Amino acid sequence: MTPAVSPPSDPTAAPPRAPLWLLALITFSGTLAMHIFVPALPEAAKGLDAAAGTLQLTISLYILGLAVGQLFYGPLSDRFGRRPVLLGGLCLYTLSGIAAALAPGAGSLIAARLFQAFGGCAGLVLGRAMVRDTSAPEDAARRLALMNLMVTLGPGFAPLIGGLLVSAAGWRSVLYALVVIGFANLVCAWRLLPETGRRAGAAAGGSVLRHYRRLFASRAFLGYAIGGGCATTSMYAFIAAAPFIMTGELHRPPHEVGIYLGILISGVWLGSMAASRLIGRVSIDRLMVRANLLSVAGALVFLATTLSGMMSVTATVGAMFVFTLGVGMAAPAALTKAIGVDPRIIGSASGLYGFTQMAVGALCTSLAGLGSQPALAAALVLAAAGLVGQIAFAIALGHERRRAVTAP
Repeated sequence: MTPAVSPPSDPTAAPPRAPLWLLALITFSGTLAMHIFVPALPEAAKGLDAAAGTLQLTISLYILGLAVGQLFYGPLSDRFGRRPVLLGGLCLYTLSGIAAALAPGAGSLIAARLFQAFGGCAGLVLGRAMVRDTSAPEDAARRLALMNLMVTLGPGFAPLIGGLLVSAAGWRSVLYALVVIGFANLVCAWRLLPETGRRAGAAAGGSVLRHYRRLFASRAFLGYAIGGGCATTSMYAFIAAAPFIMTGELHRPPHEVGIYLGILISGVWLGSMAASRLIGRVSIDRLMVRANLLSVAGALVFLATTLSGMMSVTATVGAMFVFTLGVGMAAPAALTKAIGVDPRIIGSASGLYGFTQMAVGALCTSLAGLGSQPALAAALVLAAAGLVGQIAFAIALGHERRRAVTAP
């Protein structure tokens, strides 16, 4: 058997589509590794004779690597093609996973996790780019709804999966599981993924800085990227605060936290499914704005119940379910608009968009940790992020309309 064939020589021919299920699985594996190691931290600290605070770096540096690494994969894929760059990222993810699983000390484990993140973010960037390469905007938005779901499902389900593995086979089993996933993704990608991009080559591809200067100069792209981050990964703030809210403020047993988070993840799933059906009936612009308004409404209800002292499990989970429903609907629309701003540099746009998403998620998570009232802090962060996202979308759409009017 031979690996997937190269794209046709006719430059006008439509590139073959990559299997959506495989792109979704590759994307899921990159975000799954973000929080799957959280339940293993106490045992890993004992096993490696390290402080718990030191091993926290295996999480925070992974998120940092996931954000920064995306800045490089997009431009590289614009120049050299999606397939070889993605295969290289999957190799790095798998080899770094082996190094992490065999790490003899905390320092080597932290370093291996950082490189694992550099490899894992390849799927986030290039999965989106490969979908956009082969789809018109409306079809791309439907397909990207699934990709966005993977970005959200990974961090949401990761602690549950990690906890099961730790209790069954010890903390290193989490790292070995990531190796198996990485190797399976690598084999499937080598066998099944075609090349979907147009290789620009060294002469025509331009530099990384030139691509990013072009994107930073686009008010439309910046609006969609910032708005998309505020509309999606801001929910990481609640995920991080949920254990403290549910156990500390609502006095629920710890095992119920996973159930409530599962309900919220189902909101993202339902929102993504709704978006895939609404696209084509409702314009992408209108879907993006109205879906984010739904998230803002959920955040404001959560904030109101917190300030009024009427917070309960039902009110909190209900308001956040509305918030995540909006997340699921707004995310594919914002992503489609952002990476379609300049069709010449879809890979670069996908990378910068992904970096912005993770940066916003990290910022919101940090802000939600301030103060002594986790629920109030999380509610304020979510409401503010939703409003900032709405303003950013309005700026981007207004700029696009003005350009359409003045264009010859």
